[in-house]
Amino acid sequence: MITPENKNINTYNVPPESSGVRLDKFLVAQFPDYSRTHIQRMIKSEKVLLNGKPTVVHRFLKTGDEVKILETPHAQPAEFTRISKSKKAVKTPQPEIISDATDYLIINKPAGLLVHETTNDDEPTLVDWLLEKYPDLKKIGEDPSRPAIVHRLDKGVSGLMVVPKTQAMFDHLKSQFKARRIQKEYTALVHGKPKKLEGEIDFNIDRSIKGHKMVAVPLSGKADKLRGRKAITKFEIIQLFTGYTLLKVRPETGRTHQIRVHLNAYGLPIVGDPLYKPKKLKKTISLDRIFLHATSLAFFDLTNKWQKYKSPLPFELENILKQIH
Repeated sequence: MITPENKNINTYNVPPESSGVRLDKFLVAQFPDYSRTHIQRMIKSEKVLLNGKPTVVHRFLKTGDEVKILETPHAQPAEFTRISKSKKAVKTPQPEIISDATDYLIINKPAGLLVHETTNDDEPTLVDWLLEKYPDLKKIGEDPSRPAIVHRLDKGVSGLMVVPKTQAMFDHLKSQFKARRIQKEYTALVHGKPKKLEGEIDFNIDRSIKGHKMVAVPLSGKADKLRGRKAITKFEIIQLFTGYTLLKVRPETGRTHQIRVHLNAYGLPIVGDPLYKPKKLKKTISLDRIFLHATSLAFFDLTNKWQKYKSPLPFELENILKQIH
């Protein structure tokens, strides 16, 4: 690790052995306990200067370059441990706090972390982690088994979530979700290519007969409209690859597995999704998670001010895009 020239302002002069290294990788080496996602966010929000000017994540450094950090990241462990019901110590990925406001938290949930406890799982959850850091959250919400949880992400999905810190904020967010005022955007890599640049999927969603997954119900007749619950998902193409498409996805409703079910039913199954994919689909990408990330989240706070947060793709998803480029 390189020692800053001035520890108060965190200014680093790039040595010869770091010449040609990408800026975000250089900074991760200086702060090895902190996530690359946060380092990249610092660069994009102009909290890192290269030779006195804002720069970009993929800038390659030269010997003698001056890297100045305007916000020093604080180290946090990559995992946390909980003693499970079966008395085993279980480790799981730890989320990252993006913003700690008076009435709410914005967190970046990693893939592999359950939001709350289920009947079939015995492992650490986001709720466990939240209550360790913010014990008062146990009083927030309507369900004691999932305190302060007003929305969720599937275990295999990463990205932004808002967690209310007061009952007033919980009720405020809940009313916005119900009125569809909260804006959520996801980035998904799917198999295949849409027939148009943007579109809307409006199949109802119902629980399958087997019970462990959901199914889309195409609206082909009056009887279909009575089955399942109304669901709307909008999408647009970000980039085309050979055999794959990167999509921006905006769910207008919040049904269980909605994006995964809708895209699969539309003929665009998400890469890495083990549950919703055609049986004959050949696996050509090695990925141990679903390629779905909650990239953007926006809502009104208690002062009625519009708040918007963004999260870049995790490193492992960026790598997949490089592989197929």
